[in-house]
Amino acid sequence: MSAAAIIADWKKGKYKPVYWIEGEEDYYIDQVLNYAEQRLLSESEASFNLSVFYGRDASWPDVINACKRYPMFAERQVVLIKEAQHMRDIDKLESYLEQPLDSTVLVIGYKEKKLDSRRKFAKLIKEKGVLVTTKRLYEQDLRSFAESLVNEKGLSIQPMALSLLVDHIGSDMQRIENELEKLAVNLGERKSITADDVERYVGISKEYNVFELQTALAKKDTARCLRIISYFEGNPKAGPIQLILPSLYGFFSKVFMLYGVSGGDEKTIAATLGVPPFFLKDYKAAARNFDYTATEKVLLLLHHYNLRSVGIGTAGASDASLLRELIMKILL
Repeated sequence: MSAAAIIADWKKGKYKPVYWIEGEEDYYIDQVLNYAEQRLLSESEASFNLSVFYGRDASWPDVINACKRYPMFAERQVVLIKEAQHMRDIDKLESYLEQPLDSTVLVIGYKEKKLDSRRKFAKLIKEKGVLVTTKRLYEQDLRSFAESLVNEKGLSIQPMALSLLVDHIGSDMQRIENELEKLAVNLGERKSITADDVERYVGISKEYNVFELQTALAKKDTARCLRIISYFEGNPKAGPIQLILPSLYGFFSKVFMLYGVSGGDEKTIAATLGVPPFFLKDYKAAARNFDYTATEKVLLLLHHYNLRSVGIGTAGASDASLLRELIMKILL
């Protein structure tokens, strides 16, 4: 089961006594907890029947006592444990999990960690309720995630605008959702999000961003690369090296994959690489300018400079100087 499936069940009035949401992706964990906190009970019901605990401060006897209460003036009560990975003696909830109340919905958010599925505690949760393990999305899945949010709002988004947004924000799914909400509010009567909208309302330059840097590198346009890097030097938030290096690595990894693709139309090749067909031309341009050996060299350089960016083998070099040095070595 997924976070979306849990919420879909709740909307249909289907409840289990225990929900354990764990794993790498905070967005889905927060999504379930926030829905449970704000939507499972009406405002008047919540005043008597909602209990919220935080892992660092929660004690297991208090949680069990809250879970064993019966709802007042409502069909059910909701008990939440946020940041449960910090809760001491959480295993002692086991006695409640053996016989949970059907009138209590216990929702536990356990971030960045997973239960040992071999333990009795985990087996009880699976037996009595729902256990969901979340994972971080891959780059191509982030695009699909953002596009699905756009579609849910009855809008569309241009491919360039989508790339600008996702490439700039990266894997912060909550921020992607927040920025799309801002864009939707500012569109007025229009139904399509353009690159101009992203530039204006999200604050991402259409001309100077990691996506344009990739395109300039693919074409070996040295002058354009240097202009973009100079912009990043003057506007560090526009191009942090921690964002640029993974993006470039992802780009050249797909260029490298092109050498293993034999035949097929553009749609098939794009699907194999996991990229939108609209952008396949950039990968092909890079493959023309960087042969197999050169692409392999670029990937090794990116790995090396990623280590240097976190201080390994570098004596106080600035992010801007590292990036300029890297780009010139790629272009040589």
